[in-house]
Amino acid sequence: MSAAATSLQPVSIGTSTQLLAFAFVIMLVGSLTWWRTRVGHAHSDNEDREFFLAGGSLTWIYVAGSITITNLGTEQLVGANGNQMLLLAWWELAAVFGLLILAFVFVPIYYRYQCVTTTELLERRYNDDRIRTMISTLFLFGNLFISMPSALYTGALFLRSVFGIDLPLVMVGLCIAVLGAGYGVLGGLRAVAISETFSGASLLFICLLLVFLSLQAIGFDFSGIPPERLTLIGDSNSPIPWPTLLTGMLFIQIFYWSTNQAITQRAMASPSVREAQKGVLAAAAIRLMIVPAIVVLPGIVAYKLYGNVHDAAFGKLVGNVLPGWLAGTFAAILVTSVATHFVAILNSSAALYICDIHQKYVNPRASVRALNIAASAIMILIAVVLIPVYANAVSIINLLQQLNGLFSMPILSAFIVGLLFRDVDARAAIAAVLFGIMLYAYFTFVHAPFGLHYIHLMFVTLWSSIGFSLAVNRFVFGNRATFIRFWKRDKAEGPEVTFV
Repeated sequence: MSAAATSLQPVSIGTSTQLLAFAFVIMLVGSLTWWRTRVGHAHSDNEDREFFLAGGSLTWIYVAGSITITNLGTEQLVGANGNQMLLLAWWELAAVFGLLILAFVFVPIYYRYQCVTTTELLERRYNDDRIRTMISTLFLFGNLFISMPSALYTGALFLRSVFGIDLPLVMVGLCIAVLGAGYGVLGGLRAVAISETFSGASLLFICLLLVFLSLQAIGFDFSGIPPERLTLIGDSNSPIPWPTLLTGMLFIQIFYWSTNQAITQRAMASPSVREAQKGVLAAAAIRLMIVPAIVVLPGIVAYKLYGNVHDAAFGKLVGNVLPGWLAGTFAAILVTSVATHFVAILNSSAALYICDIHQKYVNPRASVRALNIAASAIMILIAVVLIPVYANAVSIINLLQQLNGLFSMPILSAFIVGLLFRDVDARAAIAAVLFGIMLYAYFTFVHAPFGLHYIHLMFVTLWSSIGFSLAVNRFVFGNRATFIRFWKRDKAEGPEVTFV
């Protein structure tokens, strides 16, 4: 450990001051959220649109803020910094590409079809509700067993490591989940987006402050850090070999930013396509100019100060370099950010279940408000129970990317085929999704051909799934797929949609 490290001591401030700062920020964000939710917004009579698309009322500022914090959770802050190398910035830099595809390709299409869920687009393109149900189920599975428990785990780990909370991770995670539910379950997406924007702006500011203070702690001197931790060109043994930037990385970003309900739901909640696009482009600018620094530089500094401490790097650094008077404030900002990040995924999961499954197969006239509360409670319980599963991961960010690969590329193949081709039987697309899941599972858990990196294998999985879909459509169902220009609106689809 360097001399700089030994001079840093853990945060220590008066308990009363810390609690007062914590309570003040929590109440401030909650009050601002309540005020902006109740004042100046016309509420829609359509319960689905009101709860899950904020009645089409989100201006570009809230779209940008909500998209930013929905993605920027402790999985990124803890997980990316846990690799303690500059290379992980590529996840954020490449995200700009995915956001541009969302803004200029997918947003106009979602508005054209007046979608509440991304999977509704599949139903419209294939003219079959079975593919919508299947993909929704896969999205739900990924949210329930991967995204939500990992968000609670990394949030709980961070809070416990920074502030010395002597409670089990499950208990801390449960508290985060309950706080998030208070923000979003009753108020729907409007409350979630507003609270995300307020807490997100604060989080970005304090994380930038952390970057500056961290660099100051090492005298802005990166000497002594291995060169492989300071490069953006990854070799074959690195988490992101540079050739993967040209293959699977691009399609991972398209899947995440353009078809993932938790992200696109915000972009679909504006009064018009143009307003949504402004919000998405603002989120892309934030992703390019701010986020890369806060997800890699603290981890690199932590390597110089403490050595290879993996996912504890971010929390350990925060506890040492932030001024004591900021501890309570930072705790509250972090708690609200983690909670709103979690409830954003929860809200999108509830939308998938209620709109795509319950209303179709159980009760089409069920109260959305009551069903949202019940479904959210069950999902929270599942996520909390699964927190210990993620406690043994060496790198949470790499584990999440590998697990997400089981569903991401097969699901993306269904969207690509549905948008690029006409006369494709939905059963062919469903078969291709199942084929892709099994193929990637084989690559991951049995044998990776030629020792290919998992990002390359995601690329292989995607195009294999697309080819499988078209082959089954032609040789099993006897349909000849026709290439179409999906960006051209058919006359039968009517004029562009604007919500008021």
